Amino acid sequence: MVQARKPSRLRPRARTLLQSLREFLTPEVWKQVRKAASRRKMPRWDVRPLLLVFLAMTWCCGESLPEKFEAARGFYVICHDKRRRPGETFPGFQQAVGKLPMVVLRALARGIRGRIGQLLADRWSIGGWIPFGCDGSRLECPRTVELEQRLGQGGKEDSAPTVWVTAIVHLLTGVPWVWRFGRGSKPSERSHLVQMLKDLPWQALVVADAGYYGYDLMLELLGAGVSFLIRMSSTVTLYTEQNTALTDFREGLVYYWPGRAQKKGLPPVQARLLRVRSKKRKVDVWLLTNVLSSRRLSLSDADRFYRWRWENEGYFRTYKRTLAKVKLMSRTIREVHREAEASMIATQLLLAQGARALPKAKEEEPRVLCSPRKVVLEIRRELSGRLGSRRGVKFSERLKACCRERRKRSSPKATRSWPRRKDHKPPGPPQILKLTAAQKRLISRIRRAA
Repeated sequence: MVQARKPSRLRPRARTLLQSLREFLTPEVWKQVRKAASRRKMPRWDVRPLLLVFLAMTWCCGESLPEKFEAARGFYVICHDKRRRPGETFPGFQQAVGKLPMVVLRALARGIRGRIGQLLADRWSIGGWIPFGCDGSRLECPRTVELEQRLGQGGKEDSAPTVWVTAIVHLLTGVPWVWRFGRGSKPSERSHLVQMLKDLPWQALVVADAGYYGYDLMLELLGAGVSFLIRMSSTVTLYTEQNTALTDFREGLVYYWPGRAQKKGLPPVQARLLRVRSKKRKVDVWLLTNVLSSRRLSLSDADRFYRWRWENEGYFRTYKRTLAKVKLMSRTIREVHREAEASMIATQLLLAQGARALPKAKEEEPRVLCSPRKVVLEIRRELSGRLGSRRGVKFSERLKACCRERRKRSSPKATRSWPRRKDHKPPGPPQILKLTAAQKRLISRIRRAA
């Protein structure tokens, strides 16, 4: 007789880091990874140890890649003492990583993404929406001849070669969902977002800043069935059927219809414009959404979701500062691609483990989010084996204490003055015009033709 499957809430929680990783790296995930890998006869570096060591190098301390490799390989050998040992030298490991197809890393990310959706299902949506934030950032690379020729220089002429990463982050947990890489000299955040739309789940709500406006992008979002909440700026012109003064505007239906779309006879994008008044600052936030009903997305919910968009900035701070990925260490283009992809997967696993361990907050309580720094310290204690008197405590129990501070702030955080950093100027309100009679006739003609 086949026994019923034990519910996940009754299963014993992870005692060690390895058991915690196995919740996400299941046999089904490894099966997908091996299916994507090329078949080789008895390689010195098998796919599984190669990827586990590669991911653990992101969490390890060390001033160079060989130091991180020694710590990560030692952890793998201790945890898998009955298995065949992988290679011992860092040059051999680099050769194995260089031969690793990128489709293998993407298959691993796809499998982990499915496990995150299952393990965090109880805190995945709110109010019928799954809010995601989208933003991008630059990663510096070493000044090698190959990288300067292939990647170019980002920003100023004397700057180092850079890689651009655009990431979609789940705003309720702070866990990255999917990402794309490109050249830092020519970033294309909007095209990256279009490429990632197919990986978003149903009921996804994309929350983005003022850099993600655009007629073509909104058509792609509407075609993919994805709802959006995008901040508007003074460079955007919107149309209404009646005259509306900015001082009296609160929310209402508008048309986003650039001049080039009108000349080509393309239909306007009908959307709802929301004005969120700031209590602490004098600048109001103007948000555009394709959710036309205020019952489905109220003004207060839109305000809350856009404030949560800061999880995108917090994620890049975790990736670049906490895990010291401001500058990648690889020196060839093949190694840079693989280091960037593996480090993003490792950061995703780190934050997912922290979110998995924390208890779910009640509806009337604020979100309970993990502290990436505290989770990194616990993982490094596991990697080094220095647990001291806390050796008998389960790893999942230790992660429960890795939550962020929840005190209320009476004033916004003060920003430090950094060299070469320009002062941030918040976007202004969009321009709102009344539709002319000719424009109304064109809209009617386009609707009849459709």
